[in-house]
Amino acid sequence: MNRIFESSIAGDLHGFLQFKRSLGFRYARADFTLREFDRFLVAGAHKRLPLDKAAIEWLSDKPGRKPVSVSADAAVLRQLFVFLRRSPHRAVTEPRWPKLPTESVFVPHFLSEQDVLKFVALCAGLNRPHFRAALYKALPLVLYCTGIRFGEALRLRIRAFNTRSAVLFVDTFKGRARWVPFHRSLARELDRYLPARVKFAPAGPDARFFVGVNKTVLPLNTASGTLRGLFQRAGMKPAKGRIGPRPYDLRHAFAIHRLSQWYKQGADLHTRLPWLSAYMGHVDIVGTETYLNATPELLDLAANRIRRRYRESGDASR
Repeated sequence: MNRIFESSIAGDLHGFLQFKRSLGFRYARADFTLREFDRFLVAGAHKRLPLDKAAIEWLSDKPGRKPVSVSADAAVLRQLFVFLRRSPHRAVTEPRWPKLPTESVFVPHFLSEQDVLKFVALCAGLNRPHFRAALYKALPLVLYCTGIRFGEALRLRIRAFNTRSAVLFVDTFKGRARWVPFHRSLARELDRYLPARVKFAPAGPDARFFVGVNKTVLPLNTASGTLRGLFQRAGMKPAKGRIGPRPYDLRHAFAIHRLSQWYKQGADLHTRLPWLSAYMGHVDIVGTETYLNATPELLDLAANRIRRRYRESGDASR
């Protein structure tokens, strides 16, 4: 029984969502898109636009959204219209879909090891309340030392961590569920964080590892806003605009620094990508290959390797 859609095509939206999930898709992000489109149809019911026109108007009514985000919404609507065309009870006109980018052009901010150390030291200096310093020191350390996603970190339960074995369990979020081993130095930091966490809020096995003032969860906007503010205080980010690091860039820094270490060791990065892909929870290796984009550190390492090989070949020819 449909209870989440209210527009004139509520039954179709519910049927489409059930069909996708019957195929094994979680379809969580698309669920949100369909609900938003449904609300748009309800609010604009007085216009009585044909469904194809309504779809285009909804996609056009997003002035503050990034083009790649609008493209993701359009992809969901395309699949919806394919589903509707297969229905024997409905005649559907396909919209004239706009051409939209399918990949983000945003370039992650490169964080050096010195940047990360400076940032973590600043986080550890927070106060009022006392638990805030422990929280915002542990969170970026987990992000940087394990490379897990920001959303994955905020969803972690206390039972997910085993500091004795130095491993944590990440449940399915965007990619695959996985065990993530980490360095003993992070285990020691988490052993210092956990007593403060237990003292601050209820701490059963299923309680969130990171919690805010409500003592149950750490809201995404709260955590993101605090970390962005700390990046600004560290002099890495201006007061306004999208320039400078974001919480996501701690995950990017993990990947780049891991690749840099392998490069220094003379490893073939392409053969190591499947390892990194599995560790970071990517569905396939394509998502991991984006970290091979040039960064100052990787460019410098590549130049040094080329110079070294050139000298070696020159010495051999003498």
